[in-house]
Amino acid sequence: MDVWSHSGPTLGYSVDGHDYVAFAPAGATWSVNGSTFTSSLAGKDYFSVAVLPTTPSTSAADRTALAEAYAEYAHDPVTGTAVSYRYDEAKSTVTTTYRFTTDALEGSATGTVAALLPHQWRHLSGGGSPLPRTYVSSRGPLKVLTGVTSFSTTMDFHGVLPEIPAVADSSGADAATLRDYLNAEKADPTRQVSDDTYWTGKGLGRAARLAEIADQTGDTEVRDAALSAIRSKLTDWFTASPGKTGHQFYYDRKWGTLIGYPASYGSDQELNDHHFHYGYYIAAAATLAKFDPTWADADHYGGMVDLLIRDADNYDRSDGRFPFLRDFDIYAGHDWASGHGSFAAGNNQESSSEGMNFDNALIQWGVATGNKAVRDAGIYMYTTQAAAIEDYWFDVHDQVYPEGFQHKEVGMVWSNGGAYSTWFSSAPEQIQGINLLPVTGGHLYLGDNPAYVRANYQEMLDQAGRTQPGIWPDIWYEYRALGDGDAALADFRAHSSLTSEEGESKAHTFHWIRNLAALGTVDTGVTADSPLSAVFVKGGDRTYVAANTTATDSTVHFSDGTTVRVPAGKTVTTGAYTWSGGSAPGGTGPTPTPTASPTPTPTPTDTATTSPSPTPSPTGGSGSSPTLYPGRTGH
Repeated sequence: MDVWSHSGPTLGYSVDGHDYVAFAPAGATWSVNGSTFTSSLAGKDYFSVAVLPTTPSTSAADRTALAEAYAEYAHDPVTGTAVSYRYDEAKSTVTTTYRFTTDALEGSATGTVAALLPHQWRHLSGGGSPLPRTYVSSRGPLKVLTGVTSFSTTMDFHGVLPEIPAVADSSGADAATLRDYLNAEKADPTRQVSDDTYWTGKGLGRAARLAEIADQTGDTEVRDAALSAIRSKLTDWFTASPGKTGHQFYYDRKWGTLIGYPASYGSDQELNDHHFHYGYYIAAAATLAKFDPTWADADHYGGMVDLLIRDADNYDRSDGRFPFLRDFDIYAGHDWASGHGSFAAGNNQESSSEGMNFDNALIQWGVATGNKAVRDAGIYMYTTQAAAIEDYWFDVHDQVYPEGFQHKEVGMVWSNGGAYSTWFSSAPEQIQGINLLPVTGGHLYLGDNPAYVRANYQEMLDQAGRTQPGIWPDIWYEYRALGDGDAALADFRAHSSLTSEEGESKAHTFHWIRNLAALGTVDTGVTADSPLSAVFVKGGDRTYVAANTTATDSTVHFSDGTTVRVPAGKTVTTGAYTWSGGSAPGGTGPTPTPTASPTPTPTPTDTATTSPSPTPSPTGGSGSSPTLYPGRTGH
């Protein structure tokens, strides 16, 4: 230990190469006795200690300047924090403001010192300029603002789609192939592998993809079969009745949560993964809402959908039944999956893409039902989490993972690092693939950096020691299509006998890959004034896509001046491809079946507990123990 500054109420010292400053109240002094520091605090009951963003090579002058910059706010403890967000539809931006409330114990300063995470400082739009020195952290370099009472970020929202448009499915052999794939699903669109909340959700998501594709391509029989399956399952799960023991939700007053039974993966006892499970239900309900708006209205089953939304991430601060944004960590910028979060490494999240599935579901549901509060909450979480995934799951800027960490992606993010592992598999296809599924029109963010897609795909093959993915090949081909559609299509054609991942179908896999091969890659250089929009580019030619899931015609304006008129219920493209498809709403969808009167609210019970049950350790790749990186070295 080395004391490098000892003056009145301020004491600067170093421990193991890290610099600290202790600030006592005005008029106080510090007494140094070896490694023991004491102060009477001038009769006060407060002091503060700060670690400085320095290295052993930092000059004495810089170290002293940092200590002085921090000193002004040393006695302004933070007593409250709040976040607000605003979606600017015309500019397609999300502005998030983080506010701090402080209590000035002495002096007149009202600000504090805040360390910003990479996904925040990359998009900083208000709050001042960061200091030149940064902190080392498990999330990469943290940049520091001093004297702040608030700071803001502004991020572009690049839009989502109900589904990739069927620009290449209209005729020829490929159209016949797709029809065959769709017809094979007509008897059982959900193809559910288990009866719990998660696997029911996966089946619902599968059926929703089939319904969207079949509607685009005019296959009304498959569309209606998929919508019927969705309606039947959701109505069953959303209806409570005396003596019913399964396929329903219970509201637990003690913990302020909605639990579906049969539960799975600790969703009841530990309150795990609610956003994962319920995102599938909400997304399927959004598809159904376009064709059966009566089923989806608040007086029928829309109220139950709203409860699922509020349980996982309540968008309404005034609603005391559920905590505000329960699963979403406002400062970290992403969801957490564990309900208790009491692991040695803190909390964790494995499937960031299933978290994004929930966010996308809110956008789709909000647009389809006209609920802008839900839509905007979804857009806020979606845009913020996409930026967090880019840094913490994928490290596309090569600034987060520590030197020597030989992966382009982690399977799991933990509070104190990340790991190339999952809870369930050591296979590279699944360690990396768990952050790719489900593949939907809300997952175009995965293609924002086509070069990274190609590199990440190749790393998976290298780690697996294969030339083709041995597990989840359909998911991987769909992902590859976001970076190289032609190569992905060639892979699928050569291996079309593959076994689909449980939430996938060959119809959706072929539709996705075939159309991306035509459209090209995601173009993030253009935005639109509609949430349901996207732009693709191939060979320098752009295709503009806009969907309208409402009953009113609309006109979508893209930021480069392109305008697209979108009739009610249609998806329209212009540019390299001119196409229109879809038939909802307007009475062309299936006639709704009679709907039973739903239970207005879940029956209150006290069934949940929060005692964590034993949980398996994460499984690392290549048969090894998982490697948890603790943070990047250096500044």
